[in-house]
Amino acid sequence: MDIHEVQKMVDKDGIVFLSYGGYLSQTLITGMTEALEKEAEDNGINMTQSNNIFTIFIELSQNMMNYSKEIDSDKTRSHGLILVTKDSDFNYHIHSQNVVSQKDKDIIEPKLEEIQSLDKDQLKKRYRELRKSGQNTHGKGGGIGFYEIAKRCDEIEYAFKQINENRYYFHIKTTTLTKKGK
Repeated sequence: MDIHEVQKMVDKDGIVFLSYGGYLSQTLITGMTEALEKEAEDNGINMTQSNNIFTIFIELSQNMMNYSKEIDSDKTRSHGLILVTKDSDFNYHIHSQNVVSQKDKDIIEPKLEEIQSLDKDQLKKRYRELRKSGQNTHGKGGGIGFYEIAKRCDEIEYAFKQINENRYYFHIKTTTLTKKGK
């Protein structure tokens, strides 16, 4: 993603409330979550909606921290880009981007396709099934975390952009409707 793409997001989704690009750590994620808590408090976002935003942010950040790859090796690189934008109706959009391998793309993409095919009730049912089975709970390539994200947002979009024969930029965007939006 380049600066022009970020500007397009700002133009489309409103102000960038929080942005970070670089190496991620648990301490950094905690600090950014505190900023999100302050934003929620200042704007009167109810507890359920603010918890949804925090959970999505944390899940996406941890996904980047745990699964990002180097562009030219299989070494995990806790590196990525995360943006939290807010539009004029106080709807929040969380964007994340990181590099994934072809293998991880092949695991992630079918899960996201399934998620997008389910309505909210089906999604909750599928999430419960996965939790009960223990399947995909801590596996690489986006396990149950994507289902958790989808349960908590109103819309989820994603794209893979090929970098080389075995690497892709993985961009995901979630939208959480608040105030006027819900």
